[in-house]
Amino acid sequence: MAQDDTRAHAPRRSLVDSAEEALRNWLAPGGHRLGDRLPPENALASMLGISRGTLRTALRRLEETGEIVRRQGSGTFVGKVGRPAGFREGLERLESYSSLARRRGVKLGAQDLEIEKVALDRDLAERMGVEPGATATRVERVVVADGRPLALMADTVHPDVPLPTEARLRRAISRGEMVLDVLLAADVPIAYSMTSIAACLMGPEDAAAASLGVRQPTAVLQLDELFHTTSGDVSHHSSDLFAPDGLEPRVVRWLESRRPVQVGHTTGQPRRRRRASQGKAQLQG
Repeated sequence: MAQDDTRAHAPRRSLVDSAEEALRNWLAPGGHRLGDRLPPENALASMLGISRGTLRTALRRLEETGEIVRRQGSGTFVGKVGRPAGFREGLERLESYSSLARRRGVKLGAQDLEIEKVALDRDLAERMGVEPGATATRVERVVVADGRPLALMADTVHPDVPLPTEARLRRAISRGEMVLDVLLAADVPIAYSMTSIAACLMGPEDAAAASLGVRQPTAVLQLDELFHTTSGDVSHHSSDLFAPDGLEPRVVRWLESRRPVQVGHTTGQPRRRRRASQGKAQLQG
């Protein structure tokens, strides 16, 4: 007697559903960051083993949820959620704060800007590999994000590193660019930075408190960075003191995944069926 199975079968997942899940799983581990450009559609479709039409439907779904951003003529980018004034970032990749701000839609500016020639003290001179007392250019300012104090920054450029005229440097910093941006624009081959992060207690009586809007004792973050060129030489030093909500550094850890999981083939034909067809053709030959 045949068994009467009245259980409803779960609906079969479409190739678009599988592609959407594969893309989301690929982006989720953290190997991609906010604003990263994804490969072109033809490359993505090949990686997933699907047609470009199927890929576009899956991408459209991710675009609707804000997980990706598609810009005509520019490409597809990892999406964003929210636009805080400060930076909630991993610091693994060297990127200027102005670039981070642009990706978040935050407008940076500078207040209390001072550009001056200074004699390097023994500690900084030793770190830069020059004699104590060597003359260097120092750029100090309060960086503001959408009008709010973000950080008190002081950059000291190596005496041998060329800079634009003071007027051009002042214009660049005043509109929110970093010294890193200025040096890169001048073709200084900066490759990496050595960064130390420390928390310190700031009270309203401290000199920087008013600039950062600190009105009661609170913990702030200080970043000490020494930037190096591709040859290993020092390009500049940066000391940044962030407002309480100015920077939330994160460490992102993920399992290595260089490619998304394949969910099909560009022809849309199931793998088992395709192999069977190939075998039949060989027999007939």
